[in-house]
Amino acid sequence: MTRRGLRPAAISGLAALLLTAALPAPRAGAAATLANGGFEAGGTGTAAPAGWSTAGDASADYTEAGGHTGGFRLTHWARSPYRVETRQRLTGLADGPYTLTAWIRSSGGQNAATLSLRDCGSPTQGTDLQPTFNGQWIRLVASVDVRGGACTVSLASDAHAKEWINVDDVTLTPGSTGLTVRGVDVSSLPKNEDHGALYRRADGSPGDALDILRGAGADYARLKVWMDPADGYNDKAHVLAMARRIKAQGMKLLVDFHYSDAWADPGKQNKPAAWASYGYEQLRTAVHDHTYDVLSALKAQGTTADMVQIGNEINGGLLWPDGSWEHWPQLAGLLTAGSDAAKEVSASTRVALHLAEGGDNGGTRWWFDQAVAYDVPFDVIALSFYGYWHGVLSDLQANMDDVAARYGRDVLVAETAYAFRLDSDDPLENIIDRRDELVASYPATPAGQSAWLRDVMNVVEAVPGGRGLGVVYWEPAWTAVAGSGWDPADPASGNAWENQALFGYDDRALPAMDRFRHR
Repeated sequence: MTRRGLRPAAISGLAALLLTAALPAPRAGAAATLANGGFEAGGTGTAAPAGWSTAGDASADYTEAGGHTGGFRLTHWARSPYRVETRQRLTGLADGPYTLTAWIRSSGGQNAATLSLRDCGSPTQGTDLQPTFNGQWIRLVASVDVRGGACTVSLASDAHAKEWINVDDVTLTPGSTGLTVRGVDVSSLPKNEDHGALYRRADGSPGDALDILRGAGADYARLKVWMDPADGYNDKAHVLAMARRIKAQGMKLLVDFHYSDAWADPGKQNKPAAWASYGYEQLRTAVHDHTYDVLSALKAQGTTADMVQIGNEINGGLLWPDGSWEHWPQLAGLLTAGSDAAKEVSASTRVALHLAEGGDNGGTRWWFDQAVAYDVPFDVIALSFYGYWHGVLSDLQANMDDVAARYGRDVLVAETAYAFRLDSDDPLENIIDRRDELVASYPATPAGQSAWLRDVMNVVEAVPGGRGLGVVYWEPAWTAVAGSGWDPADPASGNAWENQALFGYDDRALPAMDRFRHR
């Protein structure tokens, strides 16, 4: 896959007809400025819109009413299978990075549907168009380094009968995009390894899971911290050991404090047993001291945390009942205590506040309005986004765009995942195990899982102003191994997540892992 996510397989379906170097001159002539990016010139029914030229099945390329902002849009559609490219050649460009931005809608299902920048004096860069729903538009981007002063903007489809795309508000501007976090949560890896888990590369050769993930392009690793877990895993000692492995791979480290002895999430934020009798003032001191203790130990061994979460999916607060959202002054005090401790250890460590329900803009705004009003210090807005539960990708985009601008902070998808099959590899029923639980147009197959991760990454990259940091895939190495179940207090508990790992039931790396390379 090329750096910006346009798969060679996607290009090959169009290459023979569309993506050749020998092109006829565009009808309107080449220029240094993108012409008619809103497709307003010519009105409905215009084939090869003004400023653009067409290759392939010209009847499948036309404008029609119903633009994203203006009155018209570009559409690719035909009653029979078709291949078509709408393109515009630009010349007289100053050399350097450029970003192509377009608003799109798509039926999904095509062999390939892409927006790309090609023949720019450097490798083709592009983005696959994702399926959209409920009439919602999605903004996508692609960046390229122009060398030689010329570049072709390409909007291309290789589609089955009656599949379609809409495109509007196309722009080409100086500057580049990209992701700085291509992360993996590997909290369960030590327990899995201790219970006999094996990991293999796609070719079947055995290897260390972290090394395989890093080799696939992952550059950040996330570790949760529990206080005194029943099984002994995810405690300070295990976090320190894993941090050494992570940093040895050249990866950055995100530490996720749960402030609990076990899982903390929107449904439960239980105090650790050692703090069970504490009131608010004691809890505030304990949060500071625990955070400082773990982070200073990491720093002392040369593995300083690059980012820290003060709490995990804290929509309802943390350390209930004292730190519940019903007691915002106390919740703010606890969050501030953790944030202050992180900065005392390392001023360069970024502090993230993490909510679930990444498609819920109203809930996200309400929560962070409170955090800002109470002067909670933070650097990053972190969100979980699981398509099964949290909405469609246009909801995620609208939320991330809004909160990045509203609060002037970078945004991160701190958790996502998708199923590559529905059956279980152990006796425990999987969390997602029925077709009616899946996101439309994303089947529970290796290809469906790969497309999901690709499309989440594309949405995050498109956050304006470079505010989209990246994506963390949750527990890609948590495969089904006896003794490594979900309940730290029950060795016989199973794993309900193995069908969302990035290693298959044959222990081999799945195609979705390669998505970490495309940004």
